[in-house]
Amino acid sequence: MKRLYISMVAAVLGALFIINWGLDKLVAKQGNEHENTELVVYQKLVDGFEQQLSNVKPIDLLEKTNQLAQYYQVNVSLESTDNIALPQSLLAQLSQSGGLLLASNDEPYLLRKITLHPETLIHLQLPPMTSENVQENLLFTLILYLGICGIILLWLLPLTRRLYLLTFSAAKIGSGDLSIRVPFNRFSYINTLESSFNNMAARIEKLVADNKILARSISHDIRTPMSCLRFGVEAALDCDDLTKKNNYLSRMEVELTRMEDMTTAFLDYAGMERQSFHLKLDLIDVNNLVEVVTNDCQSLAEQHNIKLSCELLATEKLYSLDFHWCYRAALNLVSNAIQHADSQVILSIGINNQEFSIAVEDDGKGIPKDKRDVIFSPFIKLDNSRSREQGHFGLGLAISAKVMDWHKGKIQVDASHSLPGARFVLLFPAQINTENLSL
Repeated sequence: MKRLYISMVAAVLGALFIINWGLDKLVAKQGNEHENTELVVYQKLVDGFEQQLSNVKPIDLLEKTNQLAQYYQVNVSLESTDNIALPQSLLAQLSQSGGLLLASNDEPYLLRKITLHPETLIHLQLPPMTSENVQENLLFTLILYLGICGIILLWLLPLTRRLYLLTFSAAKIGSGDLSIRVPFNRFSYINTLESSFNNMAARIEKLVADNKILARSISHDIRTPMSCLRFGVEAALDCDDLTKKNNYLSRMEVELTRMEDMTTAFLDYAGMERQSFHLKLDLIDVNNLVEVVTNDCQSLAEQHNIKLSCELLATEKLYSLDFHWCYRAALNLVSNAIQHADSQVILSIGINNQEFSIAVEDDGKGIPKDKRDVIFSPFIKLDNSRSREQGHFGLGLAISAKVMDWHKGKIQVDASHSLPGARFVLLFPAQINTENLSL
């Protein structure tokens, strides 16, 4: 919005300056032309008076002058040279063509010496040259304001168009078209607002898509335990054998627990969007983070007969992270690797230009190339043998991806460099570590 305000002020000031400058030039030019034209006319007129009065006897000069004043409707009179005090430099101009232009009390007049009567001067009073034409002033004022309005309209035209696009896009999103975006224009006054709008629209589209997937997944996955529960209730009601009835009730309890775990997992994922605004960033030792994840996953690795190891950095490295969510992101990757590995899982830390990464590699079957782009979406399971009966809901990798998005990082998957299976990487952006803090 700062850019908008600056451009608005610049447009108004520029309009005022340009139009005022143009009008001043126009008025000055017209005024000079008008004044010069009038002056030439009066100079020729006073020359004509001089020619006519030169042929008149001194005794008849006054009468002839009055006749000329009446005929030409001008204010002309005679003056004696003795009554006019002029510098020597100006006296010579009295006899020149056009006479001498003087002014008294802002009222201009022409003096012209009569050739055959050098002691007498023709005094021709001119109309005030400073008088203004009201209609012209009104016209120029109108031009001024119309010009300012025109320039402001030219400035508002692209702004109005961008605002229309923004309004149109918002209306389309309101009607359900979540794919609409405002085309980027780096010259737009409100490109920051447009960028924020597009980010908001993308976020809304993703949230709606996740919620749709969540709803479909819940509606699909809840049918099996619901059917089991209904069957168990009907069987228990029809059964008279207490042992069988208790067996049905036990199965029902298992299904209820599974439904509860499923619902909790789904709701936890759906509520993760609020967590990004509450990240608790602290300086965390990445070696300690990886060690904690490794130790906490050892029991799971032992259950699956998997050798779990980690490769740490030689020195301590501190980065600003949310320990809880980074721990959970790494834990999900390790748990996933243990589930798919044949015999070995390795954690390692990489440092490159203040960027650091946590890599998890296994010796399992790996991830097909055509599936690597979708595995980070929620509720995606590539291994159909791992059912939700085992507590797998297809959310682990999606949660890890979301955590990395919060930390402005990336999550990647490719083939392992040292093992036959897959390699998942949490790539964190460059940050200030303790070495930089000590400077």
